[in-house]
Amino acid sequence: MSTIVIVGAGVSGLTCALQLAKQGGNTITVVAKHMPGDYDAEYTSPFAGANVLPMAPEYNRWEGETWPELKKLAETCPEAGIHFQKAVLYRRAQDEAAGFAGPLSDGLFVRNPWYKDLVPDYVDLPASEVPEGMSSASSFTSVCINTAIYLPWLVGQCRARGVVFKRAVLKHISDAAKLSHTGRKPDIIINATGLLSCRLGGVMDQKVMPARGQVVLVRNEATPNMVCTSGTDDGNDDELCYIMQRAAGGGTILGGTYMKGNWDGVPDPNIATRIMKRAVEACPALTGGKGIEALDVIRHAVGLRPYREGGVRIEKENINGTWVVHNYGHGGWGYQGSWGCAFRVQELVDEIKSELKLGSKL
Repeated sequence: MSTIVIVGAGVSGLTCALQLAKQGGNTITVVAKHMPGDYDAEYTSPFAGANVLPMAPEYNRWEGETWPELKKLAETCPEAGIHFQKAVLYRRAQDEAAGFAGPLSDGLFVRNPWYKDLVPDYVDLPASEVPEGMSSASSFTSVCINTAIYLPWLVGQCRARGVVFKRAVLKHISDAAKLSHTGRKPDIIINATGLLSCRLGGVMDQKVMPARGQVVLVRNEATPNMVCTSGTDDGNDDELCYIMQRAAGGGTILGGTYMKGNWDGVPDPNIATRIMKRAVEACPALTGGKGIEALDVIRHAVGLRPYREGGVRIEKENINGTWVVHNYGHGGWGYQGSWGCAFRVQELVDEIKSELKLGSKL
């Protein structure tokens, strides 16, 4: 039996905890500053849409291995708060000419993408279904997650398997060595601290920065489609338009922004107005053609995505005599890569456990 402490209780940390608990042979403690139910801009997971819009430019095991897990939950586990929703992608001509170098990723909007063989029902829409101002459009079956249900569901699944949760604020990753509920020094620490990996002692990853995401959550329904555009005509280069309806009464998310390096956790009213205006233009059914005044706003919110230059960091490292497995830097694809990343974390944990059994010197 190995002792593991997971630092971070966002979707990445919780998914790793559940996967390692399901695997068996691990005594797990999750330690975090923020837990599901908290709202803080630095705790990004509650603010996510969250959905599956593949962002990698080519096949990526993180997204590729996560889709089957989310699909299965949507089909068989209504208590997880995930439902299917048709996604429609609209490409602007200027964005396509520029190689989709906008706020998201060129992998989402390219024509004939790798993920067309992953998600169901991928099709290019006929010109008659492409709105004015857009050069082309595609659609496929995706999922949308009610984060207010899914995060607690992950906690519940972990608790059912013996995982213990503790509140703590760490200054150094090695502080986790004293926080296992067993009282023992952990064999392995999982670093799933997301954005705070840029400030956490022993990690201090200067490649990590916030990608500020501002959204508006409304009661209006956006069925049947989830909508995302490759850019906007009325805002900055780091703004875009997306609409998705969360499962099980979770409201509809209107977005948004992808502002790298911006730590401001306060919603900007001017950006909020642009977000709402774009949403009702892209999906008039939201308000029955009555404009933004007919939007029933639940709240305005900002989440700081954990963006990392060069991509996610999933690797093992020995810090002060204890093995640490890093899993952070997911940017805007934390949910849609959560299970694939957790599978890789499990592989690294298994490698470490094997080394420790062989008596490797730490």
